[in-house]
Amino acid sequence: MFAGFDATELARMQFAFTVSFHFIFPSFSIGLASFLAVLEARWLMTGKDLYLDLFRYWLKIFAVAFAMGVVSGLVMSYQFGTNWSVFSDRVGPVVGPLMAYEVLTAFFLEAGFLGVMLFGMERVGRKLHFAATLMVALGTFVSAFWIISVNSWMQTPTGYEIGANGQFLPGPSWLAIIFNPSFPYRLVHTVIAAYLTTAFAVGAVGGWHLLRDRGNAHARKMFSMAMWMAALVAPVQILAGDQHGLNTLQYQPAKVMAMEGHFESHPHGAPLYLFGLPNDRTQHLDYAIGIPKASSLILKHDLNAPLAGLDTIAPAKRPPVWIVFWSFRVMVGLGFAMLGIGLWSLLARARGKLYDWPWLHRAALAMGPSGFVAVIAGWVTTEVGRQPFTVYNLLTTAESRSPIAAPAVAASLAAFAVVYFAAFGIGVWYILKLMADPPHAHEPPLEEEEAGPVRTAGITPGPARPAAGGAA
Repeated sequence: MFAGFDATELARMQFAFTVSFHFIFPSFSIGLASFLAVLEARWLMTGKDLYLDLFRYWLKIFAVAFAMGVVSGLVMSYQFGTNWSVFSDRVGPVVGPLMAYEVLTAFFLEAGFLGVMLFGMERVGRKLHFAATLMVALGTFVSAFWIISVNSWMQTPTGYEIGANGQFLPGPSWLAIIFNPSFPYRLVHTVIAAYLTTAFAVGAVGGWHLLRDRGNAHARKMFSMAMWMAALVAPVQILAGDQHGLNTLQYQPAKVMAMEGHFESHPHGAPLYLFGLPNDRTQHLDYAIGIPKASSLILKHDLNAPLAGLDTIAPAKRPPVWIVFWSFRVMVGLGFAMLGIGLWSLLARARGKLYDWPWLHRAALAMGPSGFVAVIAGWVTTEVGRQPFTVYNLLTTAESRSPIAAPAVAASLAAFAVVYFAAFGIGVWYILKLMADPPHAHEPPLEEEEAGPVRTAGITPGPARPAAGGAA
């Protein structure tokens, strides 16, 4: 099955598979935790039971998604020791403390308040319960903060020193490590992506139930809230993505060249390629369709600005263009589709038809998975575009691998594939089953629900269990 792949390629495939599977759940739970906080706040402010019903409806879904994010995240730390021990040894003095900060902050916020949020509404006061919900939402953000800081440092390493044994050691200021040059852009882009992922998942559920019962007040409210998020936040995400791209051009130009499909330099304005087939063997974009000089306008704000191509990068330092080129277009294409849905909803709202246009509801339903796909495509662009390095321009992926044979990595990869698709397939099926049931008045508290994957996943009424960060 994995014949022809060496140990480094298999280790990369294993990490890509597990981290992609894992991040589906935190990208949902980060946004959903904030959505739950908004719903509870609206209930406390207005006293309308509709918000409480929606809170309890989505709390069940959050519990399952959070549990699966925790379980799938545990695997990531073990791979640093099994497949990437050299990387762990070399960068441990820098990356290790950052990961520990995530545990000491996000871990305790989430683990300390999750039980109260899930099972405490009937046991504690309203204000205390709302405070617990806010702390869980804050914990998911703090977790994302530290994880993005770690990954951003690998993309744009600063604030380090090289020790005598080749280890990366922290310099005089940890702030230079934490707030490395790409970190602010990547944090904003990632968190907004999580909010949009949640908005389109909520909008899809609302659209589904509006197609079945246009008068469902709960479906109307969740659909309206989701479409407001799409209309207001999608344009902000496009702007944030543009700024992130400019930052990437400054610090990781080879990645942008691969994203744009620029194998050749363009001294008098570079085209924006909309379509093409990157050919890594010939270093040429076959069947290219583009807009003349538009890439220079976007990246340099000047139609005639020169842009260097991959012909200025040593062959050994070029990322695989085919993957980066297409993953970037998937992400951007879905981003503009989200913007289109948001604008469509504004038109429907202006005409008083938000709940009466079934084609809008069908489009929202079809766009339900779009946030997840866009998030994975974005991470593929980021991580594959960094190749062949784990720490950009300083430590290669081949140097980072453990001295382990290819058959051993292949065996563990196959085992992961079987277990992940079986275990998490059941969890995803259960989430979809919960979403398929319409929200209704007097939703019961979570502790009154029948036992199911929520409890078998390890979330049970009583003291909060330790949990890895929502974005770990």
